[in-house]
Amino acid sequence: MAKEKNLNSAVLTSEELSVFCDQIALMLESGMTLKDGIDMLAEDEEKENARVRPYSLMRETIEETGSLYIAMKERESEWPHYMIEMVGIGEETGRLEDIMRNLSAYYLREGKIRDAASSAVTYPLVLGVMMVVIIAVLLWRVMPVFRRVLGSLGVDPNGSSVRLMNIGSIAGWIVLCLIAVVIVAVVAVVILMRTKHRDKVMAFLRKLLPPVQKISHKLSSSRIAGMLGMMLSGGFPIENAIDMAANALDDEQSISKVREIQDSMNKGEPFADAIASTGLFTDFYNRILKIGAASGHEPQVMTKIAEVYEEQVEDDLARLISLIEPVLVALLSIVIGAILLSMMLPMAGVMSSL
Repeated sequence: MAKEKNLNSAVLTSEELSVFCDQIALMLESGMTLKDGIDMLAEDEEKENARVRPYSLMRETIEETGSLYIAMKERESEWPHYMIEMVGIGEETGRLEDIMRNLSAYYLREGKIRDAASSAVTYPLVLGVMMVVIIAVLLWRVMPVFRRVLGSLGVDPNGSSVRLMNIGSIAGWIVLCLIAVVIVAVVAVVILMRTKHRDKVMAFLRKLLPPVQKISHKLSSSRIAGMLGMMLSGGFPIENAIDMAANALDDEQSISKVREIQDSMNKGEPFADAIASTGLFTDFYNRILKIGAASGHEPQVMTKIAEVYEEQVEDDLARLISLIEPVLVALLSIVIGAILLSMMLPMAGVMSSL
């Protein structure tokens, strides 16, 4: 029983969610009933001793109700809100197979973006910790040795040599404290991003850091375009797709943009013009969307725009990492060099006077 509880507490990653959706879609495509397919996949989980057992956990509910939506809703803390709502829509409209296939592609994109964002945070954080360790060793272990050596050579404690060393020591401690504060702040942000305060943290970061605002806007554009493209390709009317997207999204920035689109359409603006008025996409993509709307290819255009913005988010994160890396290395070199010079110059002065 304890083992099952531990398995239940695990959370599916974006990649695992993508595989889950793909398996459900393939199962439905083959003509297999939901109950028989879940039974078969649950047996495979038990044989393989899987880390997480989504099929095993929902098997009983699906046997009783025949509904994937109800089975997921009963354990909604373990499933993304967006996925649950989309599964419900798929069952209501009879398009569950198409919805699951589109969800598979959606979570695959989300996984790529999360991996890129994780790399953007992890590498600078590791380098920052290394800086703290190196500077701390110099200040705690190396600097006292040089002080004792200067003292044994009879250097005046109030002389210029010792003052220079003190300046280097103070500068080192200041930099050490600043880096430590930044590291703690980054760790706190990462933790808060996994709580209900995520939207507030993102709003603060967007105001504080322009690159984060730019990446966040593109990420929101990618999610909205991907979701609308998925719904439109599933045969939903544009008005219904907009309304369902607003209910299914889970970040305030994206929801706000969708509501703006909805308000503009309620005032009589065409779909493409309503999106253009929100500033969600650039003028280039707005023009492409108008062409797609005129030719009846909005789903394909929205899906393509989502893919392009996803690639841009990944590229922006990579560029951000490439900028942070040399800055941190340069800062580390300057600080360590200054500390070493503050120790070596007095020593060189004393040695030259002997």
